[in-house]
Amino acid sequence: MATMRAVRLHLPTRTLSVEEVERPVPGPGQVLVKVEAAGVCLSDVHLIEGSLTPLYLPGESVTLGHEVAGTVAESGAEPGRWQVGDRVVLQAGEKRDGITWTRGVDYDGGWAEYALARVDTLFALPDSIPFEQGSIIPDAVSTPWGAVTTTGGVRPAEPVGVWGVGGLGAHGVQLLRAIGANPIVAVDPAPAARERALAFGADLALDSADPELAARIGAATGGAGLAAAFDFAGVPAVREQAMTVLGAHGRLVLVGLTDQPLTVPDSIRFSYLQQQILGHYGSEDAAVPCSIALAAGGRLDFSRSVSEVLPLERAAEAVERLQTKQGNPIRLILKP
Repeated sequence: MATMRAVRLHLPTRTLSVEEVERPVPGPGQVLVKVEAAGVCLSDVHLIEGSLTPLYLPGESVTLGHEVAGTVAESGAEPGRWQVGDRVVLQAGEKRDGITWTRGVDYDGGWAEYALARVDTLFALPDSIPFEQGSIIPDAVSTPWGAVTTTGGVRPAEPVGVWGVGGLGAHGVQLLRAIGANPIVAVDPAPAARERALAFGADLALDSADPELAARIGAATGGAGLAAAFDFAGVPAVREQAMTVLGAHGRLVLVGLTDQPLTVPDSIRFSYLQQQILGHYGSEDAAVPCSIALAAGGRLDFSRSVSEVLPLERAAEAVERLQTKQGNPIRLILKP
């Protein structure tokens, strides 16, 4: 029996460990991918700390990791277009009977030497994009892509706000810049995150504790307020603050995950201005290949997005650093 190393989360105790497990064997319509890079996301942190629980996981343990890139190592029957050695990115989930199962949450993910993938969840990764940058596309890039273009429906010249300039928010700023939003206002309590926002294309970066925040956003938007606000932090106070600076018909898009209740501070204003609150999760299938094509074409740059590459054995350290924002990382990458 062939084995491999994998980072496993035991759900009942929320304990993380690197284990030697059986290497999966691809069945019909599947391939086995040799993992070259796997991203560490706040969703992984939420799983480990217990604020996020799998909906469909059949057992008590799972290999984490939903941001994965590597090479095809082996194929089952009906491999489709994929050949051994092909460079690929794995979609962050798959549809089963119309329900989305998330990789590394509801079934085993890519914090391992190898990962199974259904052939329809693979996308080719050009040689021009390093594995470390490619691995983050299925969530850190595609999720804000879906939030901005689909759920939020942002149009060119619309004023927008981004709350939380971490792994998702930094790419949200870059994508909003690419589609022509104007102005782009970033809000984050960390000075380093605000500097990052400006580097990624924000027009204005504000401290969430700034007592003049509403006035500054009003001035930047000519008094109109924001057409769309994106919560990438998953923090109730962020959502309440964002609603106070939305304009008429403004949309608040909830991207960051939290199990805390949502409060509308002024429901009369909310109704009078016909505002909306929109939940967002993941992205449509086309988001990943679109993001890959834009990066390959030089329209998007992910070279600044990889903060550090660590071995699997340091997965717990990577999770702690992301949770405590040590070093203010955008994305930490695990490499088996």
